[in-house]
Order: sequence, then structure tokens, then C-alpha cells
Amino acid sequence: MSTQQAPLALEAEGICKKFGTLVANDEVSLKVGKGQIHALLGENGAGKSTLVNILFGLYKADQGEVRISGEKVEMNSPHDAINNKIGMVHQHFQLVPVLSVTENIVLGDEPTSKGGALDFEKAAVEVSELGKRYGLEVDPRAIVEDLPIGYQQRVEILRSLYRQADVLILDEPTAVLTPQETDHLLDVLRGLAAEGVSIIFITHKLREVLAIADQVTVMRQGKVVGSIDPKETDEEGLAEMMVGRSVVLRVAKSEATPGDTILSIKDLNVIDDRSQPALRNFSLDVQKGEIFGIAGVEGNGQRELVEAITGLRSVVSGSILMNGKEMSDSTAREISEEGISHIPENREKHGLVGPHSVADNLVLNRYFHSPFASRGIRQTTAINDEASHLVEKFDVRTASIHNPARTLSGGNKQKVIAARELSHDSELLLAAQPTRGIDVGSIEFIHQQLVNQRDSGVAVLLVSAELDEILSLSDRIGVIYQGQLVAIAPTEEFTRTQIGRLMTSGND
Repeated sequence: MSTQQAPLALEAEGICKKFGTLVANDEVSLKVGKGQIHALLGENGAGKSTLVNILFGLYKADQGEVRISGEKVEMNSPHDAINNKIGMVHQHFQLVPVLSVTENIVLGDEPTSKGGALDFEKAAVEVSELGKRYGLEVDPRAIVEDLPIGYQQRVEILRSLYRQADVLILDEPTAVLTPQETDHLLDVLRGLAAEGVSIIFITHKLREVLAIADQVTVMRQGKVVGSIDPKETDEEGLAEMMVGRSVVLRVAKSEATPGDTILSIKDLNVIDDRSQPALRNFSLDVQKGEIFGIAGVEGNGQRELVEAITGLRSVVSGSILMNGKEMSDSTAREISEEGISHIPENREKHGLVGPHSVADNLVLNRYFHSPFASRGIRQTTAINDEASHLVEKFDVRTASIHNPARTLSGGNKQKVIAARELSHDSELLLAAQPTRGIDVGSIEFIHQQLVNQRDSGVAVLLVSAELDEILSLSDRIGVIYQGQLVAIAPTEEFTRTQIGRLMTSGND
């Protein structure tokens, strides 16, 4: 359904929002038709999240107005948005893990019986019927923390539908879903649109935009740079609108020439934070000059694997050999000194020290080495020289190397980590979710750096929830399911569907 054919469900006109001197939204306008799926695209820092947070009442615009069905409304809080039948599904789910599905869905809008008592049984029936109606079936009495990620997302969507949302905002809704779950969600969104629900769809996955969107609006540097019918463009065209230049979406790489085995893991057993088995007799070999991709639904042992290799998690039993040397009892520093680089899954927690300067973060794993230290004394000039060199080489966008790392955008934080981990001699690179939450321009850059590492003879272990990323970069793929590798093969021997089945059931 095009914008011209549909009456408008939501309009934002002339939206401006500043945070100090930063202009996050600059005269932004957006029009969403009734029953329309409207994709909102842009790089990190383009202003997308600020705009939808204003639409949902989490931020208040400095100027401009929001209209629902042509009527101006005030959005001073999420309560205002919900009253105006706007729902939002956040990228990081806003659920209470220990409560049931029904309790999460009705929280804040609890049903009562005639006597005024809470009536959760009635609500459970309503939730069940709502799930069946929209193809979002989930056990209304299940505890949320026991549900797979895909079902937790269903709960988030059902919560908005329970409140009869006419406009549904989804922020990166497929970021943690399997291919099959993604296909199902896109079908659900089509069904919702067919019933008149308007959907604002924020994503970095351009293939999904072309598959589902009726209209696309692109933001760059706080402004809307264009709105287009997806039938009139392609992935490359959308990427160029987002970044302002041509972007290479498919990494060009030569055939790998693997060498000796660098990392050898044998019968590794590791427990998770709840003392449950995370890796069960896990074995893996990674060779010099190859990218080995680990595909799997999150929560199947990937995080614990990376943490065990890098010394961040204790090993129950088994061995981790680096060039034949046992490393399972080594400290994180000893492992780094042995030639293992690590781009961590959580850049805020394990990748950067936010209050420290960009310069300091660029030498975090070498600050005690010459030339950055001499007889235990910090050498500021050498650190600044190295930081200036890496900022230029890795195109880190920062006003100064002395600014705190926390002030950088997500993509630039990732570039700082990549610059640090790829700028010293290493034989093994662990890249865990290396492009999560970053824009197409930064993704292109990080992908090329991983291929460059491979071509220089480094062994690369890539762990990613993005199946397209695994298929594009990997020379070999291993599928992890319930803490074990259930299949290993050269990339060309796998199909997307086959990997999806292995990820969800452990069987082809």
C-alpha cells in the first residue's frame, strides 16, 4: 500500500531535538499511511531512534508536532503514546523475566473481575486468542525467561496488540532471530498491515526492507534525505542513500589457503552463569588463513565459548590449545600475550572503558609495553602518536583522541576496538558479533578488515547471529546447538534453509 493510496495514520512534521550542542533531529518529517509498513533507515547516529522515541513519548521534541489521523497530539510520555494507540517493540526487550507471558502482556493494564479483583485467567484466554488471531501463538502461562528469544519477541508484540495499537514501532526486530523466525515475523507484519495496523520498521537488513516495506524513509545526520518506494531501488541504492556514497555490500574475497592449525579445542565443558552446562564435550580446530564461522541461535553456548578461549570464564574440563600450548587455565592477559585478539560481543562491558579517552582505549592491551611505557612510566607522546595513526587508518570519527570513548557512536566504538585488536601481531582473532547494531558503512569496513586478517595468515573465529554475515565471510561453518557443533562443512556446501534447521533442531 503506498502513502498516496492510504489515509495517514501518523504524521511527524518539523521535528527538532537537540542534546546539548548535538542536533539529533533537524526538521524531520515522516508520514505513515494506515495499514502501511514504513521502513526507517539510516546509519548509527542518523537520528532514527531519537525520532521514534519522540513518537512514543520517551523524548519530547523541542519543536514540531505529531498528528494521529490528522489530529495534533501531545506526546509527553509513553502513557500518552499508548492512549493514542501507538505501541513500540524495543530492540532490547522490556520484559520482566520472572513473570508469565500473560502477566507481562497485561502489566499496567490488568483486568479485573466484577468485584475488583485481578482476573488473570480471563487475560490468559484473551492472550491465547490474540496469539492465534495474529499467528503469534505462545503459551500464556509460560515464564518469560524460559522462552526462546523469538517467542519473547512475540510477547512484546502481543503486549502492544493487547492495548489495541494502531501504529506499531519495531526497532531492529529481526536482530536475534533465526531465518525461519524472521520469515515468520515478516508474514505476521504483513498480516497486521492487512488488518489496518501501521508499522514503522527500523532495521539495518536491507534485504528485509525490500521484501516487506511499502515505503522507505532514509535519514542521515539528523535529517531526512529521501523517501522512496522500495520497488524503485535495490540494496545498493538504499545503502548509498544512507551513507552518502557507494557501499560494497558483498565482500570480495579470494579463496582461502588454510595453513597449520592455530586453535585446537578438545572435549571442552563449560557452565553458564546459572551453573547449567553451556558447552558439552565441544571440539573445534581453526586453521591459519581461514575464517571459521559459528552459526547458531543465541544462548546455545557461543558466548561461553568465546569467554573460555579468552580467559573470561573458567573451564570445567577439556583443553584449549594455542599452537599446541595449553591455555585453559591462563589469565586473560596471558592469553592476549600469546597472540589472541578479541573483538567482544559486548563492546560497552568488555571492549571499552567508557570514561577513558579514545587514545587510552586504543592501547588498552599494550599500555605496559614499549614504547607506551618505559620503566613503568606512561609515555603520553607515544600513546597519542599511535592513537592518531589508528584513528586515521581505521576512519574513527571523533573530534579528538582525548574525548571519552563513551561519546562515540556505536559504529565508531566498534572501529576503536577493531583498530586496537587488529593493529598488533596476533595469530588468532576472535570476532564475536562484530557488526551488531552498526550501520552499513561500518559493517563494510569491519568485514573488509576481517578478510584482510585472514589473507595475512591470521586464523579468524567468527561468532555471529547474522546468518548473512556468516555465509558472506566464512570459509568453513560450524553450527552450534545446545553446546555442541552439530555440523561442520565448507560454506558452499550449506544452504540458508539447511543451516536454519540445524540451528533450531540440531538436525538437518
